[in-house]
Amino acid sequence: MFPVDLHMHTVASTHAYSTLHDYIDEAQQKGIKLFAITDHGPDMADAPHYWHFMNMHVWPRVVDGVGILRSIEANIKNINGDIDCTGPMLTAVDFVIAGFHEPVMPPVDKETHTQAMIAAMAGGDVHIISHPGNPRYPVDIPAIAAAAAKYEVALELNNSSFTHSRKGSEPNCRAIVAAVKEAGGWLALGSDSHIAYSLGGFEHCERIIDEVGFPHERILNASPRRFLDFLQRRGRPAIAEFSEL
Repeated sequence: MFPVDLHMHTVASTHAYSTLHDYIDEAQQKGIKLFAITDHGPDMADAPHYWHFMNMHVWPRVVDGVGILRSIEANIKNINGDIDCTGPMLTAVDFVIAGFHEPVMPPVDKETHTQAMIAAMAGGDVHIISHPGNPRYPVDIPAIAAAAAKYEVALELNNSSFTHSRKGSEPNCRAIVAAVKEAGGWLALGSDSHIAYSLGGFEHCERIIDEVGFPHERILNASPRRFLDFLQRRGRPAIAEFSEL
């Protein structure tokens, strides 16, 4: 149903277990047309070095019909919304996902989390907020949905939050999807794969989308062109190699 996956990790994030080649092979088997490698930002303890992100230009854009996006899951670092993707890194990547991770910004309180997340969106460099339903980081859900719509930032529905990560996320995730629907914003789906076999796995996301009745025309993963057009509206340059996607 959704041929685009916008969140996954390779062996460059050493708590993940697959290579770029592994993901390409899996994408071909599953009919995934476009995916984004989003290894963790450098402030995470086991994240790849700055050079990893700066050197992604050596990757091919398309391999056997599968498009590859160069990205990062940056860390929201503080209440000011600062992220660990700055300077030349911002042009080395095609887009930026950002979210909370305990080794970088430990949980504080709902007001602080909400302010930090909205500040990250307002900064203009973030395109998707990762796993905003994490119960360890409670937020004011209507406020972040309204801010996301205002700044044209997608909120992520993260499939791994329903399986092995961030236990207890489902009520928050359902509320976020409903709030994004009400605010008229964008939803992004991410498998958050740490091994290639889960690439494109959105079964729990699809269940929540159906339960809430979220409009498919507001889901960025519906086609490669929809996501690429979203990036261009946000000021990112067109990627010529993806013109046929």
